[in-house]
Amino acid sequence: MQPKHNKIKLNLKSYTSEFRYNLKLAYPVMLGMIGHTLVSLIDNIMVGQIGPTELAAVSLGNSFVFIAMSIGIGFSTAITPLIAESDGEKNISKGKTVFNQGLFLCAILGVALFLAVLLIKPLMYKMSQPEEVVALAMPYLNLVAFSLVPLVMFQGFKQFADGLSETKYSMYATIVANVVNVFLNYVLIFGKFGFPEMGILGAAIGTLTSRVIMLLYIWWLLKSKEKFKPYFERFKLTNLNKRMLKKIVSLGFPSAMQMFFEVAIFTGAIWLSGVLGSNPQAANQIALNLSSMTFMVAMGLSVTAMIRVGNQKGLRNFKELRRIAFSIFLLTFFLDIIFALVFTIFHNDLPKLYLDETDVFNQVDNAEVILIAAKLLIVAAVFQISDGVQVVVLGALRGMQDVKIPTLITFIAYWVIGFPTSFFLGKESALGSTGIWIGLLVGLTISAILLYFRFNYLTKKLIRIS
Repeated sequence: MQPKHNKIKLNLKSYTSEFRYNLKLAYPVMLGMIGHTLVSLIDNIMVGQIGPTELAAVSLGNSFVFIAMSIGIGFSTAITPLIAESDGEKNISKGKTVFNQGLFLCAILGVALFLAVLLIKPLMYKMSQPEEVVALAMPYLNLVAFSLVPLVMFQGFKQFADGLSETKYSMYATIVANVVNVFLNYVLIFGKFGFPEMGILGAAIGTLTSRVIMLLYIWWLLKSKEKFKPYFERFKLTNLNKRMLKKIVSLGFPSAMQMFFEVAIFTGAIWLSGVLGSNPQAANQIALNLSSMTFMVAMGLSVTAMIRVGNQKGLRNFKELRRIAFSIFLLTFFLDIIFALVFTIFHNDLPKLYLDETDVFNQVDNAEVILIAAKLLIVAAVFQISDGVQVVVLGALRGMQDVKIPTLITFIAYWVIGFPTSFFLGKESALGSTGIWIGLLVGLTISAILLYFRFNYLTKKLIRIS
């Protein structure tokens, strides 16, 4: 009989042995997702050099775009498990149908989201936001909203390639886009090399241009690779298959709502911070931007969970499905502990990356923004683990094509419990900005626990009846 500690070691090794392959699949997705956030990070850092009001305006404008973007990205994730399942079944014809219909729906959705943002942008005037912030945010929002069209179409290509376990191509496209974005931001925001000084409007032009290039590059890249050629043969967006369209929508809509509920609560935090003033709003944007960077690592592992769980579902190997999923959960947990430590140790230093401390004109405001952001990063450090666990478990559930109950779970966690907590604790008479982020922590933690229970129940049931 083996000693108990040896059994624990063997069990742990069955999970840690998967870490290398999980990271191999995940790191291009991580870098690609970080690339999306990096566009915002670059905008924020460069705009922050102009002043805190401009930074708050970018924050407010992006809050509308992030909500729409979350719906587009969330919807597109329906493509990955379906492609992964068809790949596990070695069914190219089915995969081609998924790709064709998925890309068609992403194109339609991108246009719809752009128009929706234009329709709702007058809400800015009714949200108790600082007038000077709204005035700057309006023209910025017009251009960045249009960038949703190429961005959501890019996601269609990305999720297709991810489903075939080819995660590096979207990373290449994102790197190219970010190089373009950095250059255009530099010359257009500050008026370099003979270009006019356009401020935050220059940042919007950089974002739009980089996303168009990102879409064109991934299309060219995939079309030219041997593995993808069968999927591009006689490819037409007008070749519609009603049954597959319905299947993608039935998975994509709940997935879009899951991401919407989470992103919307963070967007709600931006709006609640705006009620407190432009400095708390700018501080919220700094903490949110830094948290988003680490969250994209967990998002990469979430996509890995979708791919690998989808493959095992196609093979109907449910014991292996459960083991692989738990290896991804454990890896995420370890990485998020590291991020939590980084946020805790450097919480006073990280906000200084965004603002110019030597700016005499904005010195008082900048000092207040840095102080508030430092406090928020302490709360962000705590919810790194909850945020990471909930998104990878959600990815595993999507890989199993279980989306309806998880959608209900995320709604309850974020909007029945999390947001009301943020609202009541975030008042100036209560805890202010810190209270808003405590509400986020509560919502993420409840979501992580309930989603884990759901996954545990489903996999045990599948193993028992198989």
